[in-house]
Amino acid sequence: MDFHHVTVLLEETVDAVVTKPSGKYVDCTLGGAGHSQRILTKLDDAGTLICFDQDAWAIRHAQEIFAQEKRITLVNRNFEHLEETLQELDLLPVNGILFDLGVSSPQLDEAERGFSYMQDAPLDMRMDPLSSLTARELLNTWSEEELAQVIWKYGEEKWSKRIAQFIVKIRNVRTLETTGDLVDVIKAAVPAAVRRSGPHPAKRTFQAIRIAVNDELGVLDRVLDQALRCLDHGGRIGIITFHSLEDRIVKDRMKSWLGRCTCPPELPICRCGAKAIAKVLTRKPILPSNEEVEQNPRSRSAKLRVAEKI
Repeated sequence: MDFHHVTVLLEETVDAVVTKPSGKYVDCTLGGAGHSQRILTKLDDAGTLICFDQDAWAIRHAQEIFAQEKRITLVNRNFEHLEETLQELDLLPVNGILFDLGVSSPQLDEAERGFSYMQDAPLDMRMDPLSSLTARELLNTWSEEELAQVIWKYGEEKWSKRIAQFIVKIRNVRTLETTGDLVDVIKAAVPAAVRRSGPHPAKRTFQAIRIAVNDELGVLDRVLDQALRCLDHGGRIGIITFHSLEDRIVKDRMKSWLGRCTCPPELPICRCGAKAIAKVLTRKPILPSNEEVEQNPRSRSAKLRVAEKI
């Protein structure tokens, strides 16, 4: 596979996270290795880069492009295992950690992965091809209520109940096997007037199913405090999100690191012992420039937030 991937907010993210040329840095979402390549240009011979990706294709691609590179360690694991892995490698603490969330372009573009509603393929959507839950299993076995909840919660799709109803109706007759089957069901469920305006009618549902299959929000929620613990004092964490659900989790967690008192206002003195463990360096998220959005429309919804451990 040609693992060509246009990296989003490349300079902004790396410049914000990498502050020490001889430091230890982690790219939690290796993907097409755009951020990793940029990080290496900022490190001297003593610097170290650890890259995580649960997708073996991304690891193989990186092994090729970094064949002569001694400063890099590639880890074929979900970044949910960040702290445990860095302990095993005896690399704690590190000076910076970077997350570029969402699906990389090669995963979207490779038809057989089943991420895209634009190409007919088996219903897969797994970022880790070895994980057990596929989109096919989810769509054919989860209850109508569970499907509606997933499509609403993760896709913010207002036709979620109707789409879930149509999925169950169709699967009672035959199993949903391909992305084309799912697109056909969604098109039948969404009123024609709605289909004619706005984005592709399947966009939100595909996003929702992908998030559920890969437990993306659960993994993100579980890794954030780990990442902060892995940082040395003064170390930075940079996170690029691509939709409001991810961004809300990151924003709220960073806010919790500020150590603001949670005691009831009527208490004369603080009893909760809140203590700041980080400072947020991005009062508002950093967004891609108009030029970047023009060159790479997929970057349109990207937001970068940065925090520093204190």
